[in-house]
Amino acid sequence: MITSVKGMRDLLPPDTRVWNRLEETARNVFSLYGYDEIRTPVLEPTELFVRSVGEASDIVHKEMYAFTDRGGRDVSLRPENTAGVARAYVEHQMPQAGGVKKLYYVGPQYRYERPQKGRYREFRQIGAEVLGAADPATDAELLVMLFDLFTRLGFTGLSVSLNSVGSEESRPAYVEALRAYLAAHEGTMGEDDRRRLRDNPLRVLDTKDPALAAALAGAPRVLDHLDPESKAHHEELLALLDAAGIPYRVEPRLVRGLDYYTRTVFEVTAQGLGAQDALLGGGRYDRLVSDLGGPRTPGIGFAIGEDRLVDVLPEPFRRAAIEGFAPVAVVAIDPADRAAALALAGELRSAGVAVDLDPAGKGPGHALKNAAKRGCRTAVLVGEKERQSGVVVVKDLVERSQREVPIGDLPRTLKGETP
Repeated sequence: MITSVKGMRDLLPPDTRVWNRLEETARNVFSLYGYDEIRTPVLEPTELFVRSVGEASDIVHKEMYAFTDRGGRDVSLRPENTAGVARAYVEHQMPQAGGVKKLYYVGPQYRYERPQKGRYREFRQIGAEVLGAADPATDAELLVMLFDLFTRLGFTGLSVSLNSVGSEESRPAYVEALRAYLAAHEGTMGEDDRRRLRDNPLRVLDTKDPALAAALAGAPRVLDHLDPESKAHHEELLALLDAAGIPYRVEPRLVRGLDYYTRTVFEVTAQGLGAQDALLGGGRYDRLVSDLGGPRTPGIGFAIGEDRLVDVLPEPFRRAAIEGFAPVAVVAIDPADRAAALALAGELRSAGVAVDLDPAGKGPGHALKNAAKRGCRTAVLVGEKERQSGVVVVKDLVERSQREVPIGDLPRTLKGETP
């Protein structure tokens, strides 16, 4: 037996109903805020991620699916999608069209890391990017949109953890102050943290070492090293969140793990999720587009780990997604009734009714049992008597009751409308 590759998985019904409902909700919310969909390739030049995410990052250093293809090109399965969106933005000359671009995506990403609960080597993300807007109001509206989305999904106790990592001009002074502070702790660091200290001290703030994390309580704060423009941006964002009623807390050690972030970085959290309460992360990246060969273009975005989000979805949303898929079973009583059943199924579908047609190969009783197993809650029986009278039997497979309905009233009856 051939099985799936380690770290990859199949998504099967009825779980796929939850994924579809989640993605549909996200698409609807994004469209309400003026976002349009972008779809980029899963295979990109490796250089794209080295230049954007950072060669010293854990993603590039040890997690990418990178290889040389048959044409001798160094390529990688995308480990994240912001870089690909920025690459497409530059390649297709979108800046020349002017205006702000609001884009969202839904799709798979790939990282070679140890598979564990909620984490896979092929994982899916829902994300959005705003390119061409530098003002704090854009940051605020993005967070308002996220609260809108997660409220519709049923989450409660939402809050934003946020920080400012300053500009690329002001950050070197902070990095040196942090490096000097961390030097005293280098002897107790693990291999990964020593590498981060050497290559990019900001990454040490993301340490998984509890002892080092405790020592960081006295580390210099990036908020104390902001340039005037970044400080003003941060303060205005907080004022806008206050005005919008969005609860937040400033986390001075929050930096996120990618090299391209500038100024605002954030996570959205919810109650009831335990220690791992973050639903997503994101931030501003005002130099990424220019780093990839485009004009200086401000940007901000986020990415939601869809696999984990599905795992922690509130039960009412999950249940509604599963139970919302309930096609009507149209059952031919005898083989001679198949043509009539097929015709009726077509009429119902044209009227907007989902139909699961059963050919009644083993009789209507067997067909009704199978329909119930497939999630159908209603069945319509079609036989010679029904064809002649113009009245069909509608069975409620949950309540185990039945009634006769004129064929002309059938679409409205099945949709819960009064004939």
